[in-house]
Amino acid sequence: MVEQPRRRGAARLIAPANAKPRRNTVAKPLKLSMPGRRFVIGVPYVWLLIFFFLPFLILLYISFVDMGNEIHPFQPLWDPQQGVLLLKFENYWSIFRTGPDGALFQTLYVESYVRSIAYALITALLCLIIGYPFAYFIARSAPEMRLILLMLLMLPFWTSFMLRVFAWKGILSDFGVVNQFLIFIGLTDEPLRLIYTDFSMLIGMVYVYLPFMVLPLYANLVKMDFRLLEAAYDLGASPFKAFWLITVPLSKPGIIAGMMLVFIPSMGEFVVPSLLGGADNIMIGRVVWDEMFIANNWPRASALAVLMILLVIIPMMLYFRYGMRDSDAR
Repeated sequence: MVEQPRRRGAARLIAPANAKPRRNTVAKPLKLSMPGRRFVIGVPYVWLLIFFFLPFLILLYISFVDMGNEIHPFQPLWDPQQGVLLLKFENYWSIFRTGPDGALFQTLYVESYVRSIAYALITALLCLIIGYPFAYFIARSAPEMRLILLMLLMLPFWTSFMLRVFAWKGILSDFGVVNQFLIFIGLTDEPLRLIYTDFSMLIGMVYVYLPFMVLPLYANLVKMDFRLLEAAYDLGASPFKAFWLITVPLSKPGIIAGMMLVFIPSMGEFVVPSLLGGADNIMIGRVVWDEMFIANNWPRASALAVLMILLVIIPMMLYFRYGMRDSDAR
């Protein structure tokens, strides 16, 4: 006589004597051979070598030479007869002083650098203020609603970048949608000056780079354990105190990543300041373009670009140093 299981659910745990053993359905990690590992690891290095280091070396070379002739557009960097390097530091020195008697750090280029850093910081902060509640709302939404909200966030990328910026020109112009609405409700009798100002330029930059802030914040907040907030409420913390002491510290990596992703491209932005900014809002991207295509001074334009790259690399190094320190602490 076969012994019956005492519990109803236990019958499922007792396998028949003639049953075949089940295969392990857990996916095993793919193990690559040593050449395969080197290939996978080497692809990003080859990409960086071709599309970053080689163009940067060419840029660095042009920044240290003088303009040549039609056959050789740039002077050689090496003099084979005398065996010396012909480095022209004047391309860099002229960025900080216009002449031997000129004041140090009071040039158009330095002002453009300072203005670019200031506008990039303001853009990153505005994107953080606007994007944090948006990312938090997406992270707290139902899983099926998250896909819809993320799709709405990425929807503007399906339209051309230039077309979106030109659309803002139509919205903010003297006879645009905003001014027509203000006149219609009687708030003003004549069109306000909205286009070609700091206001219009910052609106365009925040609009363009806001998704770059929301996405890393969302990726960080969606992994957060929200039971910590419930525990804080049970211990008597107010909603703001729980948010400030728990949510903000846990989302710090997303905040830093978002600030970096917005600050770096904003600093070298060229299209938005040219189309929406005024004549006084000349950023370093516009200065480099003018030196290269209007003044035809490629060495100075290259020197300006090299300094801009160095200014961008510094916050990136600080970010990676923070990431390594945070990973070591874990």
